[in-house]
Amino acid sequence: MKRNEMIDKIRKNTKEYDFIIIGGGATGIGIALEASARGYSVVLLEKSDFTKSTSSKSTKLVHGGVRYLAQGDVGLVREAVVERGLLIQNAPHLVKDQTFIIPTHGLYDELQYTIGLTLYDLLAGKYSLGRSKRISKSKTLSRISTINPKKISAGIVYHDGQFDDSRLAINTLQSSVEMGAIVINYCPVLGLLKDNNGKVSGVKFIDKEENIEYEIKGKQIVNATGVFADDVLKMDSPNAEKTIAPSQGVHLVLDKSFLPDNDAIMIPKTDDGRVLFLVPWHGRVVVGTTDTPIEKESLEPIALEEEIEFILNTSARYLTKAPKRSDVLSVFAGLRPLAASKGKGKKTKEISRSHKIFVSKSGLFTMVGGKWTTYRKMGEDLVNKTEKKLGWNKTITKTKYLKIHGYVDHVDHNNPLYFYGSDEKEIMKLSNEEGMSELFSSSLGIMKAQVVWAVRHEMARTVEDVLARRVRCQLLDAKESIKMASKVACAMAIELGEDKAWEEKQVEEYAQVTMNYIL
Repeated sequence: MKRNEMIDKIRKNTKEYDFIIIGGGATGIGIALEASARGYSVVLLEKSDFTKSTSSKSTKLVHGGVRYLAQGDVGLVREAVVERGLLIQNAPHLVKDQTFIIPTHGLYDELQYTIGLTLYDLLAGKYSLGRSKRISKSKTLSRISTINPKKISAGIVYHDGQFDDSRLAINTLQSSVEMGAIVINYCPVLGLLKDNNGKVSGVKFIDKEENIEYEIKGKQIVNATGVFADDVLKMDSPNAEKTIAPSQGVHLVLDKSFLPDNDAIMIPKTDDGRVLFLVPWHGRVVVGTTDTPIEKESLEPIALEEEIEFILNTSARYLTKAPKRSDVLSVFAGLRPLAASKGKGKKTKEISRSHKIFVSKSGLFTMVGGKWTTYRKMGEDLVNKTEKKLGWNKTITKTKYLKIHGYVDHVDHNNPLYFYGSDEKEIMKLSNEEGMSELFSSSLGIMKAQVVWAVRHEMARTVEDVLARRVRCQLLDAKESIKMASKVACAMAIELGEDKAWEEKQVEEYAQVTMNYIL
């Protein structure tokens, strides 16, 4: 996956593409995979880096959504648990079965959760990851050594999926490119092109690296920009109604000692009525999340003081070792692109997570809502709708059993490079070259070969692309990642043919952004 080759293809092509997708987060990536797998010509344009915004800031769960079941949204849960099962089959190097334990308080809790989670298992059918069951208090304490014994009567074990969001994005994009898609980061769309009938017929975008503008034609233009969907709708029609009500979710990352065992914890009732997860992830623990309505969307949302306090206080109640501010290795905030509800006074946590496709008068498709777990299905729905609307021959989805780039039969989670899947061999080969095995961080175990690989094969263009999204150091230990920045910049500059001034600017910009991840 090489950026200059992608731009080259755009430059040389004069014909109309079948799909032009605006937005390189989970939604756009799912559509690109689906459309290219069915043989359509696809261009995906991302204004920043792939998954820069919401899609790299998830709770790292591929899940049906236990709490949507409580809200009675059985259809959404059924769709999601099936997709969860498919993802574990198609990308086992990135998605795995994770056991969760719900600490219960008394018989009513135990009954309620056992019944609810049994239904959750049944909805998954043959894609079930394992049966839920009640375990005694002593068993719960033996499995989660840091849980507060005063807080529990027993535990309910259930299964869900756990994954690495940005890594799944990169591998899915690589799969799309292998099937002919053109995907480019750092290419903001400046405007929509229209024909004489006012129908959208293409887009105008700028390649930020070369500062060159392009106009390309497409049969179906898709707005998959998540929390920024309204910006594109305004390009289409200046008086467009608001469709997005962004809500912020914050997570704290702690050292493994707060949850040293393999089980995750799900706390079903918190003060704000949401659930709180403590999930093992890459040798750390991710704790979250919050649900705070936000006025203005941004690429780098910042955690609010009350959100941080809420997570620390809630987790402190359930753990024998209460996390303090000084224990937080990283804090990250993401925005959910929730569909703006017409009804007044709906709390953000009550707004449906199901995806919707809006069709504008101009023929522009806008997809809102949805979540990582159902990203493949969202792509399928959008391509089906396009075929119907444009009168194309009906084709059948090819992504249900499509192995994602990096797929391997057997995954050894003790291998620090397991998340590269089949690419690990190539990275190890690269690490044997002169200087490539140098460790840029011993605590995070990142070597120079990984940085070079990210530039050569994963379209990383900045220090932040590498440290935040290709190797996840910004989320795993923000301070440590800042210490690594100058070595990363130096290795990247050689690969990209950049000078010392570029290196210094990169280090400075990375430090500036990452300070927001440190308490």
